[in-house]
Amino acid sequence: MSENTKKNVSPIIPLGDRVIVRPLTDEEAGSASASGIIIPDSAKQEKAEQGIVIAVGPGKWDKDGEKRVPMEVKEGDRVVFSKYGYDELKIGNKDYSIVSESSILGVYTTNK
Repeated sequence: MSENTKKNVSPIIPLGDRVIVRPLTDEEAGSASASGIIIPDSAKQEKAEQGIVIAVGPGKWDKDGEKRVPMEVKEGDRVVFSKYGYDELKIGNKDYSIVSESSILGVYTTNK
């Protein structure tokens, strides 16, 4: 199992239209320079959060409660989500975010 695969294993199964997101590392987010200097949070201002989807719920039920609405995001997607639309969770020494799919603003189509 590769190191990247180990990093993206979810310790929790999301319910409904919720998604488990692993926050980007400083390197992935571009908040560390090539020489390793970390750019402080105060310089980042009020930006949306970013992360990698590591688990996706089964989707919410339609208004009649007869079938599930399929999720638009999938595991491995790099997403941007509302700064105030998620719950933080720490399991062991790892941080995760639980995000409702409606709080996800977009999916990156290309990597940096």
